[in-house]
Amino acid sequence: MFRVSLKASGQLAPRRLVACFALLAAVTVARAGDIPGIGQSIEFVQKLQTPSGGFLSMPSTVSLKTAPTLRATSTAGRALHYLGGKLPNAEAAKKYIAGCYDAASGGFADTPGGKAEMSTTAIGIMAVRDLGMPIEPYADGAVKFLTDHAKSFEDIRIAAAAFEGIKRPAPKRDAWLAEIKKLRNADGTFGAGAAQARETGSAAVILLRLGDPLEQRDNVLKALRAGQRPNGGFGKGATETDADLETAYRVMRCFMMLKEKPARVEALRTYLAKCRNDDGGYGAAPGEPSSVNGAYYATIIRKWLD
Repeated sequence: MFRVSLKASGQLAPRRLVACFALLAAVTVARAGDIPGIGQSIEFVQKLQTPSGGFLSMPSTVSLKTAPTLRATSTAGRALHYLGGKLPNAEAAKKYIAGCYDAASGGFADTPGGKAEMSTTAIGIMAVRDLGMPIEPYADGAVKFLTDHAKSFEDIRIAAAAFEGIKRPAPKRDAWLAEIKKLRNADGTFGAGAAQARETGSAAVILLRLGDPLEQRDNVLKALRAGQRPNGGFGKGATETDADLETAYRVMRCFMMLKEKPARVEALRTYLAKCRNDDGGYGAAPGEPSSVNGAYYATIIRKWLD
């Protein structure tokens, strides 16, 4: 709350009024992001779009040549949405995504003309939704492809996200729930050791997305909070300093769906800031090169924390 002095007339002193609103504006902008330089982060992602409409996963360099992919294009669209930026060429991006669809199989490939896969099909149908494309030409094929091909834990995880995203019931919901519950510990958590927070968060999100009540919620939250590293992040490795944005994203999505937060919110904010690079992008971990994934993870985690 801001306190300002009143003149005897009951009016705000003009200079203090200006200063008050300036400070309020500064605080509002600061809470909207890290964001020193949110515009720079937007520009970083926007520059990854290629003439094909697709996005690169990270800038190409002399020693590292990258090509546009469906994964990167979908992630870039989400990152720009949460950063408050726009796709430089939305129509070209839509054409690129449509070009990755394989009507014969009903799935999406990572590049136009490529082989359809589980993960890219889930990402593809969500990208169709995210970019406001007509979903009817793709939905039935994608639903069948995901239903037929989801076998592993990671398959079910991404398929559940897609079904939730396009608001379609999962035809194999009960079978998928049974597979996930086989992995559950007696106390309601999943996994063990250093990766327990990641595994518990990942599995709990699947259950929630498939509409299953989460048993022993308090134990799940305890495991998630216990997994926060001393540096503020979350990781899957054995060392205390091990952390990465992708694991933090999985854990934070579970917190978000449970309407909860980690024990040390400001420590996680500090960790996110350490992942930011001078180009405005974010690495998967501090010191790592900037990527579209890093930009998305950092941006969406910050949104959930706010």
